[in-house]
Amino acid sequence: MKLLVTGANGFVGKNLLVYLGELDNVEVTTFTRDNDIQELQGLVSEADAVIHLAGVNRPQHDDEFTEGNTELTQSLVAAVRAIVEKNGKQIPILYSSSIQAERANPYGESKKAAEDILLKLQAETGSPVYVYRLANVFGKWCKPNYNSMVATFCHNIIRDIPIEIHNTEAEVKLVYVDDVVAELVNTAKAALESVSGVGALPATGVQSIEPVYQATVGSIAEELRGFKESRNTLISARVGTGFTRKLYSTYISYLPPELFTYTVPKYGDERGVFVEMLKTPDAGQFSFFTAHPGITRGGHYHHSKTEKFLVIKGKACFRFRHMVTGEFYELFTDGDSPEIVETAPGWSHDITNVGDQEMIVMLWANEIFDREKPDTYTSPVGTE
Repeated sequence: MKLLVTGANGFVGKNLLVYLGELDNVEVTTFTRDNDIQELQGLVSEADAVIHLAGVNRPQHDDEFTEGNTELTQSLVAAVRAIVEKNGKQIPILYSSSIQAERANPYGESKKAAEDILLKLQAETGSPVYVYRLANVFGKWCKPNYNSMVATFCHNIIRDIPIEIHNTEAEVKLVYVDDVVAELVNTAKAALESVSGVGALPATGVQSIEPVYQATVGSIAEELRGFKESRNTLISARVGTGFTRKLYSTYISYLPPELFTYTVPKYGDERGVFVEMLKTPDAGQFSFFTAHPGITRGGHYHHSKTEKFLVIKGKACFRFRHMVTGEFYELFTDGDSPEIVETAPGWSHDITNVGDQEMIVMLWANEIFDREKPDTYTSPVGTE
């Protein structure tokens, strides 16, 4: 598959080129501001499909919208039309338009005019055209202080630079760059297979990319500030799914290398050290501790709290005693054979380093430690 990507140096283009570089049997050529418009015909003639990302959205003068969006698209269409008329080769075009195309402003009007030119090409030649009216795209490598609120907020909040919000309740629609890239690549593949006689042609015309997220400007700023504060509280937002996952990944991508690290509190005594790493709103917290040879830690029980222990270095003896029946249980584990040990409510428990070197143990508790209600009660396990 030979793809021509226009606007390859832009935000979406950078992400797309990295993605395409991960694929086999894909050859990519690019058209950027460094190219002369006269080169477009030759580049198109060598392509199997075109992903048309080039455009202008922040010009100094409104007439640049027409030049950068409408006229460039007209030149691209002319090049494709010439090839279709010469040898009948159909070249699918995927165009990154904007939801602004539905609005009466210079930018939207220039994008709508480009859409019309492309759709006319399809109507007259049968060459497939896919017009993606994108919401505000966010993700890594977007230029801050340009045309992306999310990029600007991430960049500034990380660096303690004030952000300017005119209306916290203003709602915006957003789409994640990885979702955009995946849709473009998958559609290009399917369209090429179809024009080659393999498989059905994906529905052409005006498209949208899902999922589209809707949020207020104020809520986005608040969530980004929460990401920053999590380094102090150690409490992570729910960053594993949905919009928050993608927003968090975007935020982290704006960290300068010198901020890739941050310190966490370490508590030490004669037994060893205890370090909390991460806390979650509803799935507990993660930490680790050490113990010198012969040291016993624990000797308490919980009514509701549960824990998971993983010895990653050294040898351990875990002991348990039921608080009502007095039943005793003992087990041994070590870092050479990873094994999770769980504590059950109502059983007093402790852990002893029975090796001759420092023991290191990972620990997960199903709730964040609350000093006011610790649910931790001293009760030595003793021996059998």
